[in-house]
Amino acid sequence: MSHAPAAFGKPLVQIVSNPASGGHSLRRLEQLRDAYVRNGFDAIFSESSPVSPFELATGVARVCIAGGDGTVRHVLENPEMHISGVAVDIYPAGTINLIAREWDVPTDPDSFVSQSAARPARRLFPVGLNDTCFLACASIGPDASAVAELSVALKRRIGRLAYVVAMMKVLMNWQRPNLRLLVNGKPVACEAVFIAKGRFYAGPWSFAPAARLEDADLHIVALRRARRRDFAAFSLAMMAGKVDRLKNVQLAKGREVLIASDTRQPIQADGDIATHTPARLSVSDHPFVL
Repeated sequence: MSHAPAAFGKPLVQIVSNPASGGHSLRRLEQLRDAYVRNGFDAIFSESSPVSPFELATGVARVCIAGGDGTVRHVLENPEMHISGVAVDIYPAGTINLIAREWDVPTDPDSFVSQSAARPARRLFPVGLNDTCFLACASIGPDASAVAELSVALKRRIGRLAYVVAMMKVLMNWQRPNLRLLVNGKPVACEAVFIAKGRFYAGPWSFAPAARLEDADLHIVALRRARRRDFAAFSLAMMAGKVDRLKNVQLAKGREVLIASDTRQPIQADGDIATHTPARLSVSDHPFVL
């Protein structure tokens, strides 16, 4: 729950975080609050988590989402955020925040607040995914299965290294699925698929360097075969920025993707399991203006 409203006369910023996330730091949140106060704001804290969903506090002029991509998505999904007209700042404080990375957001609290107050508004296109949405990336493959197997307790202790542990377990027993895609009505057959709305994936890497958060296009990379060695080759090519040179990939771009599979497959979206196949992905015609 939010704290009491700020004193009369100063704009109020609501700093939202997920205390269960791997990168949660009370000290950093306090530094962020102090930076807003030094820049003429009053500040309150609130949560966005499965046990305490985000609620927009009364009288808020600005919302600062201090977390990862999942926290950003959960806050922006709140219907109040569509009609409130409040400004939104995104501070990277979770396990991974690909949105903040693409927008080159500073981690120093004072620099972050001063730049946020001065920057122009930015567009962020959500992508509908069955009955939810995502903002940065989605995938079906060993990485998504690793997210599905992820230990939340281990993630809290060691952060993103918990994904490596989960991936090793998945690859030991990896069963390749048969996926059938329709990208803007054109069929694509594959065993794994990676879909970019923004430029980055899993940190500083990119499988679709031309993708941008402010553009209304999805960039699709389909692995025709997804054996262990194929996934390893894809990962190495992604780190080197050479995914487009792989013979095993098919590239596509569009605004709508339909996905079917012979077996029910988990879909990773912004670092969480968002849904399962079958799935429909569609870029919204109405971007968030942040």
